[in-house]
Amino acid sequence: MYILPFDHRASFVSGMFGWRGALKPEQIAQINAAKRVIYDGFTAAVAGGVDKDKAGILVDAHFGEEILRDAKRSGIITCVPAEKSGQDEFDFEFGDDFARHIRAFAPTFCKVLVRYNPEGDAAMNRRQASRLRRLSEYLGGGPSRFMFELLVPATPTQLEALGGDVQAYDRKVRPALMLHALRELQDAGVEADVWKVEGLDNQGDCERLVLMARRDGRANVGCIVLGRGENEQHVHAWLATAAGVAGFIGFAVGRTTFWEPLVAVRDKKITREVAVAEIARRYRQWVDIFELAKAAASFSDGAPAVGLARPPEG
Repeated sequence: MYILPFDHRASFVSGMFGWRGALKPEQIAQINAAKRVIYDGFTAAVAGGVDKDKAGILVDAHFGEEILRDAKRSGIITCVPAEKSGQDEFDFEFGDDFARHIRAFAPTFCKVLVRYNPEGDAAMNRRQASRLRRLSEYLGGGPSRFMFELLVPATPTQLEALGGDVQAYDRKVRPALMLHALRELQDAGVEADVWKVEGLDNQGDCERLVLMARRDGRANVGCIVLGRGENEQHVHAWLATAAGVAGFIGFAVGRTTFWEPLVAVRDKKITREVAVAEIARRYRQWVDIFELAKAAASFSDGAPAVGLARPPEG
């Protein structure tokens, strides 16, 4: 499952355009147009040979409603976020009315982004888990599956113990915390169909994560690796590492795919057509890296890797 995520909202508005506060109609139109550039890059990649049955987009309804409807008509995997943008603590974008907004688009996946460090704010973690269980139970009876984007940011204490070395935290501390967080959330009644997780440098850590995701009868759960806005070299390494592990079924790489081309268009350094082609090239690159690494691992094991069956659209 190869997802191009561009559901960024608050960070997109402020980071791409430097805007604050209520948006004017012409600003909204500019954001819609920028997201259409990304989508056109995605569709160009599919037209160029990326398997349509594996290709998907993650975009918000606020700035991407027409994109979502077009993708659904085209039989593309669609993912729609449910979280309120720009917050450290998960809450529903539409409050208690979240279910109606999910039904309005009936996406393949309903996605949440959650920052959850099991050694962090315990009260906040409990509040988040309670809301997420409510969503999990709702999605368990509907056509949309549950995609859970798990971020495990370092606490100040954890980072201080490593002398402020973020890379050391990613290598030495985060992998175990991800397992702990996943177990806590499962035990709290949160049942994701796909865990969208930060990249891991060690294949053994990937294997342990899959075992946790699939424990106790959860054999059909899959994992995908996100890009976290890292450089191409880092994303390449994460994809190749994850692809070698059965249970990692794909990726969701957004900003590393589209940010630089969009900035170049914004600054009038390249044309829209060039940006579309570059986004398509980068997206195809991730697909090629993942599929080559997956094929190499399958060949060396003598058996195909296990994936997640795709649900029917509609």
